[in-house]
Amino acid sequence: MMGSLASLDCYFQSPWATIGLWLSLVLMLHQSMGVFSDSNYLIGLGSYDITGPAADVNMMGYANTEQIVSGIHFRLRARTFIVAQPQGKRVVFVNLDACMASQLVTLKVIERLTARYGDLYTEKNVAISGIHTHAGPGGYLQYVVYIVTSLGFVRQSFDALVDGIEKSIIQAHENLRPGSIFVNQGELLDAGVNRSPSAYLNNPAAERSKYKYDVDKEMTLLKFVDDQWGPVGSFNWFATHGTSMSRTNSLISGDNKGAAARFMEDWFDRNGTGSSYLKESEGIPRRVSNIIPNLPNNHHELLELAASFQSSPGRPATRTLSVARRVRGALRQADKPGFVAAFCQSNCGDVSPNVHGAFCIDTGLPCDFNHSTCGGKNELCYGRGPGSDEFESTRIIGERQFRKALHLFNKASEQLQGKVDYRHTHLDFSQLNVTLAKQGGGSEVVKTCPAAMGFAFAAGTTDGPGAFDFKQGDDAGNPFWRLVRNLLKIPDKKQVDCQHPKPILLDTGEMTKPYEWAPSILPIQILRIGQLVILSVPGEFTTMAGRRLRDAVKEVLVSSGEFNSNIHVVIAGLTNTYSQYVTTFEEYEVQRYEGASTLFGPHTLSAYIQEFKRLASAFIKGQPVEAGPQPPDLLDKQISFLTPVVLDSKPSGVNFGDCSSDVPLNSTFKRGDTVTVVFWSACPRNDLMTEGTFALVEILQGKDTWIPTYDDDDFCLRFKWSRPSRFSARSHATIEWQIPGSATPGIYRIRHFGASKAFMGSIRHFTGTSSAFVVA
Repeated sequence: MMGSLASLDCYFQSPWATIGLWLSLVLMLHQSMGVFSDSNYLIGLGSYDITGPAADVNMMGYANTEQIVSGIHFRLRARTFIVAQPQGKRVVFVNLDACMASQLVTLKVIERLTARYGDLYTEKNVAISGIHTHAGPGGYLQYVVYIVTSLGFVRQSFDALVDGIEKSIIQAHENLRPGSIFVNQGELLDAGVNRSPSAYLNNPAAERSKYKYDVDKEMTLLKFVDDQWGPVGSFNWFATHGTSMSRTNSLISGDNKGAAARFMEDWFDRNGTGSSYLKESEGIPRRVSNIIPNLPNNHHELLELAASFQSSPGRPATRTLSVARRVRGALRQADKPGFVAAFCQSNCGDVSPNVHGAFCIDTGLPCDFNHSTCGGKNELCYGRGPGSDEFESTRIIGERQFRKALHLFNKASEQLQGKVDYRHTHLDFSQLNVTLAKQGGGSEVVKTCPAAMGFAFAAGTTDGPGAFDFKQGDDAGNPFWRLVRNLLKIPDKKQVDCQHPKPILLDTGEMTKPYEWAPSILPIQILRIGQLVILSVPGEFTTMAGRRLRDAVKEVLVSSGEFNSNIHVVIAGLTNTYSQYVTTFEEYEVQRYEGASTLFGPHTLSAYIQEFKRLASAFIKGQPVEAGPQPPDLLDKQISFLTPVVLDSKPSGVNFGDCSSDVPLNSTFKRGDTVTVVFWSACPRNDLMTEGTFALVEILQGKDTWIPTYDDDDFCLRFKWSRPSRFSARSHATIEWQIPGSATPGIYRIRHFGASKAFMGSIRHFTGTSSAFVVA
């Protein structure tokens, strides 16, 4: 099925379309390689695995207690760039294939960087941002409301992020070399729609008339060019939610932005190394081998040779074997940095990648416009993506972002020039005084509120509906859920009035048992690289909220005379910590999901605009800013109810890694077919296989040499893990390979890597191998 055939090796089906695309991309690459200029910065890029536990852990994003990780669609990474003036300041930007940044993760990363580098990298000049995939392991945030569904804190999720971010920054630091940066912008029209259009329409008509679309369509891209090596990476910002993968998916996935990053990195690794066009058009993956397998031409001889490689019993293995057999990077020059492509998140608050709109699953009719319900029930209203299933939709939206990014990358000619600078402060958003202009002149002072979530929060969105009888646009609530709410915390009149017209479902900002339920102290940050300004915001701004913030900051910067009108201002959403949504005052009044999830009341956006303008003003004047109140470090207070792995078992006479269900003997598959092998396995939490792989496809070269071709970081290879029952110590690993249209004909086999845990706690690594089969 085409929906899963991606990763460039995995998603082009028509040979003529493939040839045409490769030709155009290679031509554009050669054009882009000629764009060089005198370097004015030191640039460094890094990337590291942050996949985390591939079993048993609740996923972060949909808050669905039944969405438990059970395998890998493709791996998650932290991607970093560092830009420094040779004798001046520097900034660090980290893009995570994670739902959002975490305040606790940020605190611990900064602690490690301080221990390693002193004051070179601090909270002031380091930004850590999430792409907002809803298909990654949860349990890594520190506030109660964000870790309830993951049964509390999950140390493995947390450590994978902290370790991976630190290592990606170390890589970028060690790769710092003279280079140049180019910026480009362009519209991408078909990768996002507004999922709360009734709220958007509540914004003033005069304001809406200034914009052609009800979501931002512009992608802003940076192209990094090393003086010696040429292009080494790109980062871009574009607003669309990471919800192509549904609330029932259980495979770890970077969703559409993670997929786009894979596609661009894979394309560049093959085409940026001088590989011949002829071989690429014939489907030989450059990253695997540039040697055509020396195999018999006769199909009967192929079957005979394949039959000589039957599955062998599972056997012990070393931890490093899984890493050594990884596909990506096998042919990179040791002293050359690998190409890093990051697809970063922006003001995606009301932007859905399910671009066909929202429909009722029972009738097929459009959902109610104002409430996104079907017959009064929100559970029946779902957004439809461009594909026939979630994997196909993820591929399509990812490919659309990749194609636009590649076009902008190859056409980028505006060079960033000027200062590298930054400003950062912490603010207590539970009690900020905000000065607002009054109609007719004068001003008034209003306040933000302690965090609270409204009834419509529990309704979810068309990307992932909630349950029970909640609905979007609810500005009243209902008596039953008020009684339930009151068992936890009854909001006082002051809080009710402050949050009006939001009916409070959870008064999270005033709930502190066993520790804080929601954040109050939040960071805001501005990073500057020449004429590019990045606004780091700790939440999800809606389309119009983001436009107002960008315009307000741009006005301050341009009016100073230091910037001209071609300044590029981007919002980096979900950065440094997470505090849910930010809507406009008018959208808040409607109380759809985004308004109900705007924690600090109706004046939240006005507070952000006021404080960012102050930050921008200090930025222009060269003035320092106060650090502000420090957020709490709640690591020592964290509680976890996730059951640890006690032991793994298997039937008598069976080895870990044995095939439970092998490919049939003398099998021949066509490109487009799916090959499935099931192994006796053990819990993936025993070893996360960081920078390694649980699953591998190998091709036979010659008579006895097996070459890795696809691993669990490929879109077309899925690693699925399962137990026969919830508390069973036995488990299976199912590996599905959907053979790409570009796969080389030949003899293949599938391997599984894992680690089992004995009752006394020792970990033993193993590997298993399927019988060989022919791909014709």
